[in-house]
Order: sequence, then C-alpha cells, then structure tokens
Amino acid sequence: MFDIDLQSRVPIYEQLYRKIIELAVKGALPEGSQLPSVRQLAKDLSVNPNTVSKAYQNLERDGVIYSLSGRGSFIGKIQKADVHSDILKEFDTAAQNAMRVGVDADTLCDRIRTLSSEFIQNGKEHQT
Repeated sequence: MFDIDLQSRVPIYEQLYRKIIELAVKGALPEGSQLPSVRQLAKDLSVNPNTVSKAYQNLERDGVIYSLSGRGSFIGKIQKADVHSDILKEFDTAAQNAMRVGVDADTLCDRIRTLSSEFIQNGKEHQT
C-alpha cells in the first residue's frame, strides 16, 4: 500500500507524504482510519523511523492526519478542493520554472497530453 521508490530523487518522506494523501483522497484510507505506527511502517518499508516520523509530522502540520496520545495517528477529514489547489500550485511553479529555462508552452502541453494518456492507460491496466 505504501510503496516507495528508493531510487527516486524525491525524498522518501515526501513520497510517503504524497502517497498517504493520495490514498486518503481516493478513499483507500478513509477518515478515522489508523495509520501504522512510525516504527512499524519504518520496519515494513526498511527505512529509518525518522523518515516516517518526518512524513507524519508534515501530514499532521497540514491537517491530513491527527495524533492521539498513546493511540496513534489517524486520517483526518480530507478536503479534496484543498488538495487539488495545493497540487495545482505545485504544477504552476513547475511550469513556470520550465518556461524560465526555455521550455515552450507547446512542449509543456505535449508533455501533459502524454502523461494523461499514460495515466489513463495505467488506470485501465490496474482495473483489470
């Protein structure tokens, strides 16, 4: 469920942060569901517990999860509109950075179309 790519340039805590949000938005982790403990998830993923702790701290800071002393961490109420807004802000920043270094709008649009096609194709493969 919490798959991470150890070869990715994206830090593991960031991958975990994004994955938990994705699963919560999709309903795979419904509101109120308990997350694994930091130690258990670190063991399952073969990563340092501090890495999982950082992801959980960021998720709690952003209101995605909440902690109950002695009981663990739980998924909070996810506002999909807020998640979408945050993602679009990240997209805007990435697009602006690309244009600053000379990537033209047509190339960006082509890239979006390619990613969309790949996403749709992968989604169909996972549904069968």
